[in-house]
Formats: sequence, structure tokens, C-alpha cells
Amino acid sequence: MQTASWFSEIERAKFSELLHRSRAAHGMSTGGSSSEQNSKRFLCVNRRAPHGTIYALESLEVVLAATAFEQRVTVLFLDDGVFQLVKNQNTDALGVKNFSPTYKALEMYEVERVVVERESLDRRGISEDDLIIPVDVLAEDEISELFESHDILLNF
Repeated sequence: MQTASWFSEIERAKFSELLHRSRAAHGMSTGGSSSEQNSKRFLCVNRRAPHGTIYALESLEVVLAATAFEQRVTVLFLDDGVFQLVKNQNTDALGVKNFSPTYKALEMYEVERVVVERESLDRRGISEDDLIIPVDVLAEDEISELFESHDILLNF
């Protein structure tokens, strides 16, 4: 089984058009480089395990594409989504590529923040030391503030 590792040309064009329309609808610049004042704040919420569906990989691709278009992105991991960040994943038996090392690129892509829900970690017996990258850990009651502070919510 082969899966695309990055957005196809069609997906890139659709994402670019989505951003263009969103900017135009809000009276923002649609050409050239965007600045912080005319970019949207995206919150990508990851709730699913890393393998068995395409959601985790698609989320990572959307995050990288949004930051390439100079959008402000925060990534939130909760529920089984916290497994996406666990170190030393072995996917050999699944016959799929382990894409978790790509999360290390989030800082280089200027992702604003990577957040993990504390209760999701605790319920699964995972500690911050088990994660592949540094994260901000928030309690469940702090997550609603995170949702409210973003313009666009993408749920994976």
C-alpha cells in the first residue's frame, strides 16, 4: 500500500484557494506574503491514533501547508491523538512508514504551539518524557480557552 507523503498538486491548489477566499471574504490581502495581522489562527485538533486511518498524516500535512502559507497554527493532541507523538514507534508490522519523526519539523515550520491535554496523557499512561517533541501540557478545563482563541478549527 502506498500513500502520498505530502499534499498532491490538487490538494495544494484547493488549500491555496481556501485561504484566498477566506482572505477575500474578510477584506484581507490576497496576494504576496501575508503578515501576522492578516493571517488566520488555525487550531488543528488531533484525536485519533497515528495508524489505521489517514487522519494523523493528513493533519500533519495540513499543518505544514498552512504554515507554508504563513498562517498561525497551533496543534492540539487529545484522546488517542496523543499516541501520534510517542517516541520510537515501530510500524514494520503494519507495513506503513513511520511519519512521527516529521513532528520534529514543526518548530522549523514555525508552528506557534504544540499542546497536549494532560488527562489524555494520564489516561493512557504516557508522560511528557515519552513524547518525540517538547509540548505545552494543558488541563482539560484550559482547552476551551484554546478553542476560543483561534479563527479556524480543523478536527482530525
